[in-house]
Formats: sequence, structure tokens, C-alpha cells
Amino acid sequence: MRRIVMSLLLLGAALQVTSLAAQTGTTDNLWKTLAKISYKKEYDEFLGFKIDKPVFSEEIKALNGKEVTVKGFIIPVEGYKSHKEFIFSAFPYSMCFFCGGAGPESVMEVTALEPVVYSAESIVLKGKLKLNNDDVNKLMFALTDAKIVK
Repeated sequence: MRRIVMSLLLLGAALQVTSLAAQTGTTDNLWKTLAKISYKKEYDEFLGFKIDKPVFSEEIKALNGKEVTVKGFIIPVEGYKSHKEFIFSAFPYSMCFFCGGAGPESVMEVTALEPVVYSAESIVLKGKLKLNNDDVNKLMFALTDAKIVK
């Protein structure tokens, strides 16, 4: 009986940790998950040449449309309308995809519910993850209905 009680207590503790990780742990691990991507060459009629089209892993596909939490850096990019639309990166500006320091899987487009004030420090956002493997004019990942987590 004592062994069963101990097992149940350990199981309960494990479930609490798992639940907490599901709420907060994705901040560091989401970028690692998003990196599990491959590419296939496919001819693009509009561009007139072959492009690398993303092929999302099953793990990434399972996140499509789900609320996720991610930690990263705001990348100031000209052409985005406001502090509600911006590029978010796993890495600071000096190391991001646009500076040649990382791959396209390390950035996402963000559409926030409220304006987000620019900071050179990392921030944490929560929102719905959307996947894109069709529109070459957009990034592969988008975070919609985003809000800052304090």
C-alpha cells in the first residue's frame, strides 16, 4: 500500500512538472522544435526557378494553430506597419537570419493584439502558431493574436 501511495505521489508531481513545462517550458524549446525542418526543391511558376520549400516535421505540424509561448528578440524591420507587426527571432539582431547568422527557421512574423514596445533584450510572447509553406513572400512561421508575457 505504501508503495502505491508513493507511486501516486510521484506521478502527481510528474504531472505537475509536465503541466508547468507545457505552460512555460516551450519558451526555450519551441525554437528547437521549429528547427526540425527539411526542404525540398520545387519549381515556382511565378519566380521562374526552383525554390527550397519547407517540409515540416510531424512535431511542428502538431503545433499549427495551437497557442505557444516563445522567448526571443524583436527584429526592427522596415516596412512593418506598427509595433503590432514585427519580426521575432530566436537570436539578437546581430546574429539573426537577416544578418546571415541563422537560418529561416529561427524567425517568425508576429501580429500582436496590443503594441509591443521595442527592446533589445529578450521578451516572451504567447500566441497562435501558424505554418506557411506556400507563400514565398512570407516567413515559414507566424505568431498571431500575440501578447507579451510578463
